[in-house]
Amino acid sequence: MEALLPLITQLIAGAVGGNAASAALKQQAVSVVARTIAGAIGGVGGGMLLSMVGGEAALTGLIADGIGGLIGGGILSTIVGMVMARAR
Repeated sequence: MEALLPLITQLIAGAVGGNAASAALKQQAVSVVARTIAGAIGGVGGGMLLSMVGGEAALTGLIADGIGGLIGGGILSTIVGMVMARAR
């Protein structure tokens, strides 16, 4: 169960970050479900990147997973929204 907690935190934080970024940028090209999925995927990626980049001083814990998830979810959701808007 302890191995799943960071992943769940990253998924939830990524979904929140993706929806918040899309709402802030007023992206209408992507549905709420797509924003949530893209944010969750970005959250997992962002959380993993944040933990790998730090080296010995790597950020660990649920707060770091949440921060990485928010940032990663927001970035990936923004990229998906820009690509979808461009495709229309």
